[in-house]
Amino acid sequence: RFPQNVEYGDIIKGLPIPDNSCKGVYCSHILEHLTLDDFRQAITNTHKILQSGGYFRLVLPDLGYSIKKYINDSSDDAAFVFLKETSLGREKRNRGLIGFVQEWLGNSQHLWMWDYKSIAQELEDAGFMDIRKAEYGDATDPSFTKVEDKGRWKNCLGVECIKA
Repeated sequence: RFPQNVEYGDIIKGLPIPDNSCKGVYCSHILEHLTLDDFRQAITNTHKILQSGGYFRLVLPDLGYSIKKYINDSSDDAAFVFLKETSLGREKRNRGLIGFVQEWLGNSQHLWMWDYKSIAQELEDAGFMDIRKAEYGDATDPSFTKVEDKGRWKNCLGVECIKA
């Protein structure tokens, strides 16, 4: 699932990285798959591993964009499209043991969606500052350009902030 040069771990449990040791953390389309409690633990753990002045840059689906699109859609299937595009609805449920395991391990369902106002407040509460909306390619730290994928930013919410 990941390129060979990508290391990954569980930011909810905590990564095997010393506190205050990272210059930057990048997160693309992960946080919406977490419950609210797990999201809060993940950003707390992210804050811990960042050094003072380190950047946290993230991109995820934009609930505000999806809601505006839904409100402006006068078609009969607007709700269907909204639920499908946001991964908040399920068309069918996998049954049996194999279906249960696939759903449990797959983690493809969106569990919590964010708009800028709500995620900015959560980041501020976790101790981040200079929180701003971000766009593809506008990273303050140029090292983020090595991992960003333009297609993952389309109609999405990008945010960049700093650990004080």
